[in-house]
Amino acid sequence: MQTPLKTYLDNRKKFASAIFSGLLMTAAFPKTGIDWLAWIAIVPLLLSLRNVSWKERFRLGFIAGLAHYMTLVYWVAYTMKVFGELPLYLCIPVLFLFAAYLALYIAGFSLLTGLWTNPLVSAAMIPVSWTATEYLRSFLFTGIPWELLGYSQFNRLYLIQIADITGVYGVSFLIALTNAVIFPIFFYLTANYKSAPENPIRHWLMGSLLILILTAVCFYGKWRIERTDGQIADSRSLTVTIVQGNIDQNKKWDPAFQTDTVQKYIRMSLSAETRKPDLAVWPETAAPFYFLHNTKLTDMIFDGTYGIGANFLIGSPSFVRGEGDQVEYYNSAYLIDRNGEVTGKYDKVHLVPFGEYVPLKKWLPFIGKIVENIGDFSTGEPGNTIRTDTCSLGILICYEIIFPNLSVAMAVNDAGLLVNITNDAWYGTTSAPYQHFSMSIFRAVENRRSLIRSANTGISGFIDPSGRVIGKTALFKDAVITRSVPIMQEKTVYTRYGDVFADICLVITAVFALIRLAVYRRK
Repeated sequence: MQTPLKTYLDNRKKFASAIFSGLLMTAAFPKTGIDWLAWIAIVPLLLSLRNVSWKERFRLGFIAGLAHYMTLVYWVAYTMKVFGELPLYLCIPVLFLFAAYLALYIAGFSLLTGLWTNPLVSAAMIPVSWTATEYLRSFLFTGIPWELLGYSQFNRLYLIQIADITGVYGVSFLIALTNAVIFPIFFYLTANYKSAPENPIRHWLMGSLLILILTAVCFYGKWRIERTDGQIADSRSLTVTIVQGNIDQNKKWDPAFQTDTVQKYIRMSLSAETRKPDLAVWPETAAPFYFLHNTKLTDMIFDGTYGIGANFLIGSPSFVRGEGDQVEYYNSAYLIDRNGEVTGKYDKVHLVPFGEYVPLKKWLPFIGKIVENIGDFSTGEPGNTIRTDTCSLGILICYEIIFPNLSVAMAVNDAGLLVNITNDAWYGTTSAPYQHFSMSIFRAVENRRSLIRSANTGISGFIDPSGRVIGKTALFKDAVITRSVPIMQEKTVYTRYGDVFADICLVITAVFALIRLAVYRRK
């Protein structure tokens, strides 16, 4: 019979295991970046979920999620305090609410694990249900797919090549599967070695099967990289210059500094003229005024870029007047061709909550918006590309890069090059710029496209179609880098069929859960 003291100590131990699991997950991501921790990070949570009630499952999963997201996206509080000018006593609760929402998905996963009582079914369904809950997070309530577990492996080139079939969800699946196999083996070898009623051979067979799966994935990765390198050698190339202006966010929108900002970008672009770039890319809102409406600054850009012989892609806010006094504002990118004419415009599709619009503004009037603009931004049309004289560009502004479907829509629409323009100055020197950059690597692999990333204060860089970073800048440094990148038109499995793998995981989870619940109800 268990004493109250023993019960209390067991509960504290489970509580600590759940927190430890959340912290391990965070440590797998940048800046810490100990990516191998992801492969064991869920194990402490699974251990804590043994022999507990449904209520306890939810609570422990929520605690693990809260520990993970409070430490992963801590920079939300920093951004709201520094740029949203919110007092700290409001920033912390906002961060807590944001982390609590994300933690609900891990709590939901923890509930689902209680349905898989058979060890073999459990080993199979843990990765399936983990992938399903991550997928739900990517689109429910507009979606927040920030740093899904698979993103932690962005540096493991052989491993992440399966993303051209499954997307990042395939990598998350493999990580969760590894945790699911390690969990019973660890429990058998430690807590229950002598009295384990289970046949240990089953554990070793599961471990052997896992090794075979991971080996097959890595062999595919090796073959896919070699094949992609061959395609790169046979493809056309484009010389691209990235201009990282490193403009202070506190001065960026000050009218007194607008002329200096434009002159700096022109001066930095001219420094790359000898490299004869085909395309020069400026970051999001590098032109901090309404391009084509502010005549003086617009003419300054036209005059400064004409004659360099390159197409220019520049970020700028824009607006369209509707009927009466109605005005629609957009976060946009303009293409200026070699002849100094505007030949294309892309309007951002997926807006940043509290940055470009205020969700639930009726109930959150005190928050306002972080960015300086009049009214909320409107959304553009997904999949729109901009055609240059050499290829079509798929533009992704700011955190649009974390939504795979937007890149897919552009690749389907024959974009030969993906371009991400962003302003990560909001995040300072926190881990957010590193996390943001790491996720962009998967967009290149999923669609087998070169990806260009131009960020105001960094991290800017070039990513090849296999996910290799072939050049990048440091944070908060003036930088101009030029590289030759391949233009590819291949339509991968992921480009053609999107998140079918994640869809299958979601359907399997729902069907199995309904079956198990029906059985429980009959009992």
